[in-house]
Amino acid sequence: MNSLNQYFFLKFWSKCVQCMFLQYLNLYMCTTRPIYDRFAVLFSVASVWLFAQILTSSTAYNHKPETTQSSCRTDHAGLISAAPWVYLPYPFQWGSPTFNSGEALAMIAASFVSLFESTGTFYAAARYGSATPVPPSIISRGSGWVGVATFLNGIFGSVTGSTASVENAGLLALTRVGSRRVIQISAGFMIFFSILGKFGALFASVPLPIIAALYCVFFGYVSSAGLGFLQFCNLNNFRTKFVLGFSFFLGISIPQYFSEYYHVKHESTSPRWLNDMVSVLCMSHTTVAALVAFIMDLTLSREDNAAASNDSGLQWWEKFTLYNADVRNNEFYALPCRLNDLFPAL
Repeated sequence: MNSLNQYFFLKFWSKCVQCMFLQYLNLYMCTTRPIYDRFAVLFSVASVWLFAQILTSSTAYNHKPETTQSSCRTDHAGLISAAPWVYLPYPFQWGSPTFNSGEALAMIAASFVSLFESTGTFYAAARYGSATPVPPSIISRGSGWVGVATFLNGIFGSVTGSTASVENAGLLALTRVGSRRVIQISAGFMIFFSILGKFGALFASVPLPIIAALYCVFFGYVSSAGLGFLQFCNLNNFRTKFVLGFSFFLGISIPQYFSEYYHVKHESTSPRWLNDMVSVLCMSHTTVAALVAFIMDLTLSREDNAAASNDSGLQWWEKFTLYNADVRNNEFYALPCRLNDLFPAL
């Protein structure tokens, strides 16, 4: 391991160790309120960010490799100095819209991948929020709002699309705060920081190793929520074991192949729009694993059709397929500010 990789390894794991250390503080420091549970992320980010600022100000990074300076410094790329104090985004700020069929097909494929990942986030957020299983009508409504957000991103010239935030679902599990008011307040803060450029650039200067360490915690929670749903399946059934194991393996190996070898072999032989579509679909671990499991679950023969639903756990989900089947659904999934009258879930 060279010095650069060793530095990133130590920086990365020191952040992870600190996150876990703050999780254990409540065992030794008793408080009347769950401070170390609710604010573990804030304490971790603030302390490591302050440490990175001290190293940056003391010129400790000045003689490090360029990649270290761009990743670990708090003033990399001159974000704070270059950002304006006030900036109001407006529609079509990068020019009039254009249409390209190849790029449109690639974006359709990206939206398809986003729906897979957003659906998993919906179920994880509902589980950590102690809500009922998400009815299909809520999934449809959420997918529609993701499409509206992507449309607005294109109008205002955003470089990324929209999807359900996996990080927020993990943060919900970490803080155990499932209040809708928290999301509304955080959305207000994001709008505020997007208009005041200096404040937004300040948060954008968080070193990348800190963000990577937080992703370990958040994605770990979301992954564990997905694994928790397997309790409804009959894991003693060899057909279920084969579908799960094979889909997990292909969900890891196929995206790895496409990220490392596909572009090198097919960059000059196939149309670019086709390469973009195939790459977007096959580089998503969630999409590949879900498609493989879905197809195999439908096509593989079952020994006993009567016991098929018991093996897959469908009997636990059937009563939640209708929105009005459970009186608690309206409490969990009704939109605020009387928006539920305009966008009902039926």
